[in-house]
Amino acid sequence: MSDSKKFELVLNPEIALDDKNLRAFLKGKGWLSDEQYFLVDRRSIDARKFKVKVNIGLTISEIPLRHEFVEYQSATDSVLNEPKVIIVGAGPAGLFAALKAISLGFHPVIIERGKDVRGRRRDLADINKKGIVNPESNYCFGEGGAGTYSDGKLYTRATKRGNVRRIFEILVAHGAPEDILFDAHPHIGTNKLPKIVTAIRETIEGLGGTVHFNTRVDKFIIEDGSMSGVVTQEGQVHQGVGVVLATGHSARDIFNLCVAQGIKIEFKPFALGVRVEHPQEQIDQIQYNSNERGFLPAASYSMVHQSKLAGKERGVFSFCMCPGGFIVPASTSSDEIVVNGMSPSRRDSKYANSGIVVAIQDQDLQGFHSSGPLAGMEFQASIEKRAWQSISNGQVAPAQRLEDFIRGTHSPSLNTSSYQPGLESIEMSTILPKFINERLKQGFHSFGGKMRGYLTNEAQIIGIESRTSSPVRIPRDKMTCEHQGVKRLFPCGEGAGYAGGIVSAAMDGERCMDRLAQLYPAKDK
Repeated sequence: MSDSKKFELVLNPEIALDDKNLRAFLKGKGWLSDEQYFLVDRRSIDARKFKVKVNIGLTISEIPLRHEFVEYQSATDSVLNEPKVIIVGAGPAGLFAALKAISLGFHPVIIERGKDVRGRRRDLADINKKGIVNPESNYCFGEGGAGTYSDGKLYTRATKRGNVRRIFEILVAHGAPEDILFDAHPHIGTNKLPKIVTAIRETIEGLGGTVHFNTRVDKFIIEDGSMSGVVTQEGQVHQGVGVVLATGHSARDIFNLCVAQGIKIEFKPFALGVRVEHPQEQIDQIQYNSNERGFLPAASYSMVHQSKLAGKERGVFSFCMCPGGFIVPASTSSDEIVVNGMSPSRRDSKYANSGIVVAIQDQDLQGFHSSGPLAGMEFQASIEKRAWQSISNGQVAPAQRLEDFIRGTHSPSLNTSSYQPGLESIEMSTILPKFINERLKQGFHSFGGKMRGYLTNEAQIIGIESRTSSPVRIPRDKMTCEHQGVKRLFPCGEGAGYAGGIVSAAMDGERCMDRLAQLYPAKDK
């Protein structure tokens, strides 16, 4: 690398985002010869000014270049006969906890209630085409968790919680595109994630780990204040050095089980609202100040407003914005309506969608406090069920044109939509509590002022966006990650209230397993 040169450039999108054009530009400047190679080290789009630019860092060298793994090295030794650790849930937190367990000399045993990637596809087809919800296998439950089929974004602000670069390297090692290592807002896409998730599981199994699909935890094994394992719905017992509980934000039966078995859990603030869908072309025009996107990716947005109602302030914000994406049914029961968003790798859908949600605090849950720490969960469930009761059949979702919602008028017709099960025109005020309804209106007014053209009847809101994060927290020690009241239990990831998204959940999975190994080393067993 002694002959290499580094460049920091600000370029037009048609040059920076196309390898052929970038090569021609570098040659034209005399910086790159036919015998030399270049590698992009960093890339970000700056759309703050009228003319969009791309900031790009790259290296030119006499020898071929590649993105080296500096944080991840795959384990090679089998852990088949090593001490077992039980991991409940095969989402990002559970899978990355398992990989970490192997590197630390443990045999991970993953217990997953849902099906593997291939099996999940059939159940998702049933939800979308027939409105049939399998409560054990859906957009939330199954191999890879909710992120596999309902997300693909890797951007995280939780950089202090773990090694983001290591997570990205593991994903690349299992089939993710290398550009996630240098793009400022990396995204894999839900069409590519299933193969990556499968490859990670195959690595775990190939090194001696065990994965049990279609296996639901119905009981925790606790003796003298210490958890040694779990019992499944078929009465099978799985025991180990400790238990990493990484079930995700929709495992309500697990939250109920914690209460029933005296495992302390707490209410956690969360957010709830709707998903808004615009024509992607409209968002492109607003964000890029142009009718033609050209080489630029489908435009996204991120917005927040501090709403005021009855003397109380609550945040209203965009959540999980999906440019060029789809809205999908994320219900885990047949008598509820829940929606979420996803984006394929090419982000080439003609729709843009985003959750627009209101922050919910404990004092907002009047009438639900009798449920104790599960008040937020019961509040969520009540609105999801009300949405289901409002529609005619299956997983058809209630919807309303955006300006009609602001004015409080019925929408005689609806726009076309990416939501496959179909929409039914319903006034959202009949479903949402008044305080959420009013705060959403304030938020949309604010967003319309920030993005001219955003507030339009060409957009529509679809309900209900309720699974933004877990409505509970399972308390753990800040240093050891062990439950505050039950030894050898390590609450982990999004469901336990410590992550939000693929990357932060994966980092938390690694962290919990690392702390478990420090407290209960494999070599001592």
